[in-house]
Amino acid sequence: MKNPQFVDAATRRWRAALFLFMLATGVSMASWVARTPAVRDALEVSTGAMGLVLFGLSIGSMAGVLFSGGLVRRHGGRLVIGVGAVLLVAGLLVIAGGAALEVSGGVFGGLALFGAGMGLAEVAFNIEGAAVERTVGRPVLPVLHGCFSLGTVVGALLGMGLTAVRCPVGWHLAAVALAVAMAGVWTVRAVPAGTGREEAYGRGGGAKGSGAGGVRAQVAVWRDRRLVLIGLIVLAMAFAEGSANDWLPLLMVDGHGTGATAGSLTFMLFAVAMTTGRFTGGPLLVRYGPAAVVRASAVVAAVGVALVVFSDSALLAGAAVVLWGLGASLGFPVTISAAGEGATPGDASARVAAVSTAGYAAFLVGPPSLGFLADHVGLRNAMVVVLVLLGGAALITGALRARGSGEVAGAVSPTTEAPSAQPDLV
Repeated sequence: MKNPQFVDAATRRWRAALFLFMLATGVSMASWVARTPAVRDALEVSTGAMGLVLFGLSIGSMAGVLFSGGLVRRHGGRLVIGVGAVLLVAGLLVIAGGAALEVSGGVFGGLALFGAGMGLAEVAFNIEGAAVERTVGRPVLPVLHGCFSLGTVVGALLGMGLTAVRCPVGWHLAAVALAVAMAGVWTVRAVPAGTGREEAYGRGGGAKGSGAGGVRAQVAVWRDRRLVLIGLIVLAMAFAEGSANDWLPLLMVDGHGTGATAGSLTFMLFAVAMTTGRFTGGPLLVRYGPAAVVRASAVVAAVGVALVVFSDSALLAGAAVVLWGLGASLGFPVTISAAGEGATPGDASARVAAVSTAGYAAFLVGPPSLGFLADHVGLRNAMVVVLVLLGGAALITGALRARGSGEVAGAVSPTTEAPSAQPDLV
């Protein structure tokens, strides 16, 4: 493993390209979310009908997530990221056209393309990010996910500003599509070929062995009890993050009686806390290791959720989302990094893909299910599910320790020389 103080230029470009494109995807996602009211008005549909249109995003995202790991093992991460970027750009353009032409089916189709591109790229990015960590010997995935969180903050502010000046949705999303395309081209050129591709596949992607990279391989990695525990941790942490993304504004409005503006500002506070946690978590990982950091993160997030659920003060609940955001910030990327620790490159990509898929499935499917529970017990009480999952995750974080050692600092393998504590700033 390379000393983190001496990272070559190609690796720096590789890492910077991943950061840039994750930032771009965050901007694109938040840009769409910020303009959903304008799109609904342009389509002149009811809230229920808009829900059906939004279902296109869920379908596309799940399809992309489920297929990404296998495609990376067959073709490598760079090709999958390139395809994901094309689908992201195409989806944004189709959404823009559908909104301009007031065609609900067009927006649905655009969201499906956008979601598929996001799902493909996200899993591939986690595999690439884990590979960069093994190369530089420093935590990379928290900052990588922090770039996405920063992008959501930038995209939300951009969307709010363009909404205020009545910029047409089509022009807004088309401009974002152009920015994503430019970031995608640079990223594909900077990412090395073949990361995550298994030896069982030839250059053309055809199997040379007996189906090592298919569905059987995706299931086989779950025979490892440690990976199952890691999967449960990432499920809980992703559920906590996704629940805030889906429900936090409505939770403040319906559960605490705040206005819509206050609800939106509360979500912005959560996003800023997530971003801050991911950008500042690296030194904590190096000093204390992933098991201790994720355990503390789960406890901090649980305290924040508990205050939001049980406090009758809207002000205290609003402040508590900072704890919720800080606590949820590191769980997902750190757990994914731990999944690939200590494995061979090919096996590591399969393990990272498996855990990423579990996390994104929880992120996409789990939080909407809270809506059905909320119909019976109320949204605040439904959030107790998040609290229970976080408590359970805190109890099993020992699975994040490296095999045969007391702890592992960040992404450093226990079989290699530990890096200097000096941060890698390049």
